[in-house]
Amino acid sequence: MNSARQRLQALSPLDGRYAPELTRFAQAFSEQSLIQKRVRVEVEWFIALSDLEAVDSLAPLSGQDRKDLSAWSTSLSVEDAEAVKAIEAQTNHDVKAVEYFVKTKLAGLGIDESSREFVHFACTSEDINNISHALMLHEGIQEAWLPLADRVLSQIGALAQRYASIPMLSHTHGQPATPTTLGKELAVFAARLARQRDEVASARQAGKFNGAVGTYGAHVAAFPEVDWEEESRRFVESFGLDWNPLTTQIEPHDRMAELFGSVVRYNTVLIDFCRDIWSYISLSYLRQRTVAGEVGSSTMPHKVNPIHFENAEANLQLSNALLEHLATKLMVSRLQRDLSDSSAIRNVGVALGYSGLALSSVLKGLDRIEANPEAMAEDLKQNWGVLAEAIQTVMRRYGQERPYERLKELTRGHVITEKDIRSFIAGLDLPEEEKARLSELTPATYLGLAEHLARISGTPDPNQASQPND
Repeated sequence: MNSARQRLQALSPLDGRYAPELTRFAQAFSEQSLIQKRVRVEVEWFIALSDLEAVDSLAPLSGQDRKDLSAWSTSLSVEDAEAVKAIEAQTNHDVKAVEYFVKTKLAGLGIDESSREFVHFACTSEDINNISHALMLHEGIQEAWLPLADRVLSQIGALAQRYASIPMLSHTHGQPATPTTLGKELAVFAARLARQRDEVASARQAGKFNGAVGTYGAHVAAFPEVDWEEESRRFVESFGLDWNPLTTQIEPHDRMAELFGSVVRYNTVLIDFCRDIWSYISLSYLRQRTVAGEVGSSTMPHKVNPIHFENAEANLQLSNALLEHLATKLMVSRLQRDLSDSSAIRNVGVALGYSGLALSSVLKGLDRIEANPEAMAEDLKQNWGVLAEAIQTVMRRYGQERPYERLKELTRGHVITEKDIRSFIAGLDLPEEEKARLSELTPATYLGLAEHLARISGTPDPNQASQPND
């Protein structure tokens, strides 16, 4: 983790102010992580080639060498990564630096020079890169982003259950509308987020390993007797990726774009949630627990601002802006490829990091809010006019003339009291039992199936979602 001084001097707030909250994202998407995964791909390809009988100029590796290489390539040290960067300073080529570094490691294991030349055999840089980036993305989603998303989902689901029966005035167009319950409104968001979360979790990445322009040209030139398509498929799938058999020099990143679209949709639902929670706090339907020592305003001592939901909204928007750009940018390449995708793809961690930071903020905000039933009850008492919908609907059932228009005349633009509603009901030509039923209705009891809907939704179980690439 960066020192306090390094965080103060960092260019990006993700590496500065917010670095302690994003450690797992940094581990997945850092330069060291990219180097480690490149080394792993190079090493695993070298091992795979050594297993091919047709590649007779490369001696099979001993069991111990295989074990040592695999273990080393999956736990690369920061010193190893620094050594690769030192080589890159001379080569000005990051993947070639990895190749040279791996060859040095093999030399230290006593692998002869001719065998070491099979490191990066018939590969283009993108053979190494596309698998490395796919592995980084899988790690970042599964081990950094999803755990936070699951905690958010669990907390919202739990609140939906806790507040399933608490009556609350709805607002459509910002105006008082048919009552609901706080739990039902939260359950709606839990269901929406669960669906988008599952789309993210089930997304699979693809990989290619077919040479400079996707033709296996160098492979066939050297060893025409090998079924290189089958070896490519086997190698790519060994990393838990789907094999893409038909590409240009690059794997076209369509799968990445699909994943980014899913994260954007999740982020957007969460923006909607943050704005609604902000509004409920503004209406005093929710209150925030105070924390000793915290300050809400530099000049107004009474304030407890909904900062966590506001911060989350901003970071979700930043995440979406980057992800939407990457989704369209990475799918486009000049002919076989150009280097612009390489520069763009390095920002995937930044894009997902902003989403992760937002999730962390939402968790902090959710931990502080609680229902304020008294405020909700008082608001319901002041809005008897919301019963107009129920009354005119019952009037329709019994064939009353102009039910909507009559309720409109009574309520629209007027402050309606309980007495006004009761008097109107008493004057209706309805069966007495229906009038009695309507007369017992209050804004706090006009809830339809809201409580039932909140409770049957349950708390979505993130563990039921599929886990890709395992």
